[in-house]
Amino acid sequence: MTDTTTPGGGARTLRVAVLSFAHVHAASYIALLRDRPGVELLTADPDAASAPADELRGREFAAQHGAPYVDSYAEALAWGPDAVIVCAENARHRDVVLAAAEAGAHVLCEKPLATRVEDAEAMVAACDAAGVHLMTAYPVRFSPEFATLRGLVEDGALGTVLGGTGTNNGKVPAGRVWFTDPELAGGGALADHVVHVADLLDALLGQEVVAVRAVTNRVLHGDDARVRAETGGLVSLTYAGGAEVTVDCSWSVPDGAATWGGLTLQVVGTGGTVEIDPFGAHVGGLVAGGGRQAWLGFGENLDALMLEHFLGCVRSGAAPGPDGRTGLRTLRAVVAAQRSVAEGGSVVRLDA
Repeated sequence: MTDTTTPGGGARTLRVAVLSFAHVHAASYIALLRDRPGVELLTADPDAASAPADELRGREFAAQHGAPYVDSYAEALAWGPDAVIVCAENARHRDVVLAAAEAGAHVLCEKPLATRVEDAEAMVAACDAAGVHLMTAYPVRFSPEFATLRGLVEDGALGTVLGGTGTNNGKVPAGRVWFTDPELAGGGALADHVVHVADLLDALLGQEVVAVRAVTNRVLHGDDARVRAETGGLVSLTYAGGAEVTVDCSWSVPDGAATWGGLTLQVVGTGGTVEIDPFGAHVGGLVAGGGRQAWLGFGENLDALMLEHFLGCVRSGAAPGPDGRTGLRTLRAVVAAQRSVAEGGSVVRLDA
């Protein structure tokens, strides 16, 4: 673990490396870090060579976003970063995280943490052994709306939580073909969207998922040869305390929609019901001369709030959250859902 103080006791400049541009959030992280006081940025995207020719990756992507660039992860890690942000394809998270841990860097890893439970377990173990923190990138956890909901639950205002309904719907991923490749992504809409809702429930309930049932289909975008994974699904989660939650996960938002999609969560308790819509704050309407929808979001930048937390923990030595174990728990729920789908919608027990 690196020391983030100067010999005089003040905070020194943090070195942060963004490793891979595969995930669409890489551009957001670079923009937030590039001109941030107290941060020195470096990037690397060696897997760009295997990406489709029409996808902007690698050195050209870095140049377009004004980010310093090196050709390999080894070179980026030899630079001695205090922290790294892993934006590789989901199936490649393990190797990058293990290399970062060996280099002594704290890690913020995109979700889902991995495509296989054993890979996520290895990532958590490697970071523990190296004495570095592993955080899973769940930005919705930092929304003011969720903070309000969490406060109500923790204060007992909703009584005993009985269940709820979550939705995470978006456009079919464009510009990054690997998102719809089951091998690199670990699945489709189910893997992409269930984990965000599962993370919120993990924080709200503080309980393990004990049973999962899921169904999926490819009705949406079924005629698109590039989309080889499920595009819609419904997942039922049962928690140790008895709460029952359903999650609608799909790539159902039309390509021409004004925004990418959104996430909602309704929680039902013995004392009341609360629904949050963290991405719903906007000014909307129609643009004259064509009927094009207008959408101007004015909510908080959740990536910025998440990075603020992560970098603050790197400086202070505090453990960031949601951590790697949270990522592991939410991945187990997704893998159980995938098993349920494979078994025709059977109930899969995680506590057996």
